[in-house]
Amino acid sequence: MAIPTEAQVTAALRAVDSGSHGSSGGGLDVVARGWVKGLAVKDGHVTFALEVPPRLGPELEPVRAAAEKAVRALPGVTGVTAVLTAQAEKPQAQPPRRERLELPTVAHIVAVASGKGGVGKSTTAANLAVALARKGLKVAIFDADVYGPSVPRLFGLSGQKPKSDGAKVFPLEAHGVKVMSIGFMIAEDNPIVWRGPMVMGALEQMLRDVAWGDIDVMVVDMPPGTGDTQLTMSQRVPLAGAVIVSTPQDIALLDARKGLNMFRKVEVPILGLIENMSYYVCPNCGHRDEIFAHGGAQRAAKEMGVPFLGEIPLELKIRTTSDEGTPIVASEPDGAHTRSFMDIAGRLWETLSAGKRRAPSISMGVPKK
Repeated sequence: MAIPTEAQVTAALRAVDSGSHGSSGGGLDVVARGWVKGLAVKDGHVTFALEVPPRLGPELEPVRAAAEKAVRALPGVTGVTAVLTAQAEKPQAQPPRRERLELPTVAHIVAVASGKGGVGKSTTAANLAVALARKGLKVAIFDADVYGPSVPRLFGLSGQKPKSDGAKVFPLEAHGVKVMSIGFMIAEDNPIVWRGPMVMGALEQMLRDVAWGDIDVMVVDMPPGTGDTQLTMSQRVPLAGAVIVSTPQDIALLDARKGLNMFRKVEVPILGLIENMSYYVCPNCGHRDEIFAHGGAQRAAKEMGVPFLGEIPLELKIRTTSDEGTPIVASEPDGAHTRSFMDIAGRLWETLSAGKRRAPSISMGVPKK
């Protein structure tokens, strides 16, 4: 069966009436109104957003559903991610509060974040998820880095796509971990040029419409920094807490402090700091060299009154095994570096299980009955 083209998807959307709104009247389709944004087709999976005026948002869910239905009816379409979003026309003094998403089958949602890029956050998140799974827990990892999704590659799932029954999407699984990422919906080299509201709409829809099943810990690989995604995820998703990843040098720790303080401002508990690239041990002579200094994250954790979860060395194998899709915790289960991740996972789980803070529930364009 032939895969539909973007032109064919656009033609299908031209048949979707936008309804009668405002002075422009009815009769216009969603394409004519200029609402269709970010259209992409990969292996039969179609993603797009309907970017509508904010004042119309609450009443246009039927239009979004109609657009999704029209595209799903095309031959060769295997799945549709249709997001309803809005670009603010002008600042609002008191924007309406949105209800938190709920994930009733997920006990703990943990954000793994960093104040800046390049500190090994995604690699740490992947190994942490595998380490938790090796402890006998039911684990999922959710890739919230829409602009730079790396989780598919880290888990050896590049080029694969989740299956769907038309109502729910089923996550892929690797190394004992359930995996979901927008990277499954787009080509690796295809950039996503979406505005912030579109990104958040896509993330919320993925969280809602994935059949996660019973999960003890969901690890969320956050994008680097302290931007809109971090803020909205903190406000909309019932996070059990955040883990901050940093390297030892002062500039990285400065950004890590910013990330930590951002989560504190939105009342997300800090579960601890991890010092990545903490030291290097020569594989030939065993000499230890602290290339980026050492102990900075531990000192920062003490100063800021948060737990220090542990340190991870600068090690070529950690990078190469991640690039190959077999995180070192999976590829070398008895190795010294794996023990570092297992120790950190143990401390994290001890904190989570002691808190017994259960996360509420979530769902992806599927209307509630």
